[in-house]
Amino acid sequence: MNGISKRLCPAWDHLRKTYDDTDVQYRLHLVTGDRRGAGTDANVYVVLYDSHGRASAPISSNKKLTNDNERGSTTTVDLKADCGLQGPIVKVKVWRDNFADITVLATIKKVLFGESSSQGSAAWFLERIEVEEVLTKNTGDSVDNTVEAVKTVHKSAAGGRVWVFPLQRWVSADRIYGIELHDCFLPQDDPNLEARRLDIQQKREEYQYDQKVEGGPAQIENLPSDEKFSEEYYWTFATEKMNLLARTKLIEWTTSKWNTLEDLKKVYKQSLGEPECIDVWKEDWWFGIQRLQGVNPNIITLCNKIPEKFDVTEDTVKGLLDDLSLAEALENNKIFICDLEITDNLSCKDDRELASPLALFYLNKQDKLMPIAIQLKQARGHDNPVYTPNDPANTWLVAKMFYNNVEAQHHQALTHLGYTHLLMEGVVICTHRNLSPSHPLFKLMAPHFLFLLAINTRGLEKLVSPGGWVDTCMTQGVKGIFELMRRGFDRWRFDREGQIEKELESRGVLDKNVLPYYPYRDDGVPLYNAIKKYVTAVVTHHYDTAEKLSEDWELKWWRKELVTARDNNGVGLQNVPGDCDGFNSVDEVIDVVTMIIATCSLGHAAANFQQYEQYAFVPNYPGILMIDVPKEKKDYTEKEIMAMLPDKRMTLDIMVITKLLSSRGTNSLGDFEMQYLYDPVGVKAAEEFQKDLKRLSLDMKKRNIDRDWKFEWLDPEIVPNSISV
Repeated sequence: MNGISKRLCPAWDHLRKTYDDTDVQYRLHLVTGDRRGAGTDANVYVVLYDSHGRASAPISSNKKLTNDNERGSTTTVDLKADCGLQGPIVKVKVWRDNFADITVLATIKKVLFGESSSQGSAAWFLERIEVEEVLTKNTGDSVDNTVEAVKTVHKSAAGGRVWVFPLQRWVSADRIYGIELHDCFLPQDDPNLEARRLDIQQKREEYQYDQKVEGGPAQIENLPSDEKFSEEYYWTFATEKMNLLARTKLIEWTTSKWNTLEDLKKVYKQSLGEPECIDVWKEDWWFGIQRLQGVNPNIITLCNKIPEKFDVTEDTVKGLLDDLSLAEALENNKIFICDLEITDNLSCKDDRELASPLALFYLNKQDKLMPIAIQLKQARGHDNPVYTPNDPANTWLVAKMFYNNVEAQHHQALTHLGYTHLLMEGVVICTHRNLSPSHPLFKLMAPHFLFLLAINTRGLEKLVSPGGWVDTCMTQGVKGIFELMRRGFDRWRFDREGQIEKELESRGVLDKNVLPYYPYRDDGVPLYNAIKKYVTAVVTHHYDTAEKLSEDWELKWWRKELVTARDNNGVGLQNVPGDCDGFNSVDEVIDVVTMIIATCSLGHAAANFQQYEQYAFVPNYPGILMIDVPKEKKDYTEKEIMAMLPDKRMTLDIMVITKLLSSRGTNSLGDFEMQYLYDPVGVKAAEEFQKDLKRLSLDMKKRNIDRDWKFEWLDPEIVPNSISV
């Protein structure tokens, strides 16, 4: 009996005696993946091995007059009790012939339906093989009593055990694929090491880096066929876009040009719905809330000293600090600042002028964060005044609009696209190139990579390209957004931006006593910790000794490429724990994997799903303003404010794109579209994760009852598994 059998069956002697006297059948299920070209017309054969090392005769999965092994389907074959096997099935071998390479049917399917893949016309994507134990009337309670003894976590509806053999690979005609139970091994423990080596070699050919923008992020050179959208997802997405465009086209044809804010507000009722901010967007308390639970909640910082470049004095904020002086407010941790100096002197499309503002906030006696001063450029000067609520209402309103205009550039370039979509694109490429699909860390992270490369490829083509949405509807344009990304990627650090609590701590806002109301923090930290608990359960199981960590060469490759410079075929992550020899502790691995899963889920959700709520009513969070940055205080008329806003067509484009971006694509976090971990520890960890997420969801719903403004974007029911939109 081999090592796998020993682990599976500590009570094998008892189990063997039980099975000797029972009439047991097996039911074989072959699950073909739901991918383009996944099905095959080839002849498929399977051999099963039990824990005694006995093998079945080759089993054909092909039935007469039946179209077996088609995309997204399950082919089932029954095995009689005289198949020569007894007890747990611990290994399978599967292969196919090249019959479909030469059939007329395969050619027709390829031409008419595109049912082919990068692997060849007869390629077959086998997701998994399941072997089900079929209990007969002669099976007694003794068999049920052995279920726990063999530590099998999967059962059929009838109570029999199910042994799962995930392959999740393309099956070509020139190989026999051996699959161990659960197929979850560190490389040094894998009995199919040569096959593993071939898998990684093939992945490195398919997943190659390309730095498409000088100094920019690591991106995929050519999108592998495996990464393309499923037909269902693609058509749902495309149909929704067509519906939104049709609804706004009607508005464009039937309404007159709006000349006032009230005219503009009417558009939303007649088309895509009113953003909730539409009646409060002018309020100062709302401007404060945007910093705490808007799409860009990671800028606000505790201020202990007014920067020399910020021309704010006691007189500037007189009457705005309750009964405190500015010095007292600073000393009592009541002053906060947003400094967007990273945008200073940013070169934008058509030489559009972009501000680089500083904004000062006061936490008043009601614990509300209120804006008290805005300076639109970094350097003091007579042409760079400081605006305050003491100015005329529209003067102050325009200053807030220009601040939000710049923060919108930062949000799209860094918080949203840069630090989630594009940062994770490099990580996805690196993971495929260095970790085998059999590696437990690959299986742990893979559900969170679904459609990420596809949406990035399509998004950059359609939205972040010359003449695309960013180029026309945002001040920075494509020229500016990639320059801002370069600046941001040079600043990103794993030990700061990569971990939510450390990032909050670096801004002085982790402590609830300092900033009592901060929904992004209060929902984000518990969710991050739930992800970390899940990751810890899986990682510590597989690396239960120091030797397992140090001997894992795939893990060393992975870390090395994560930190290799972007212009040298790497991801370019900075301050990742470990050294040139790899990770030094299991805790370091946990932190890195947690960061990746959290970024693909909660990080993207916080930055993405309320885009319509923030951007759609353009004055609230303007991606573009049509005049230069003000250099003097002026009392604006409503007509002058309307002239700052984009025209009707551009406004409708902003509405449609942000509505589309705010739609959810994949399942809720923890409800995995495709299961990768089938081993008992992985299954149990996922179950506990799902329970933790349900508890968190209830807690967040309760918190929303008493909040100043609803914040549901980090509710696990809202947060998807991956970046797919």
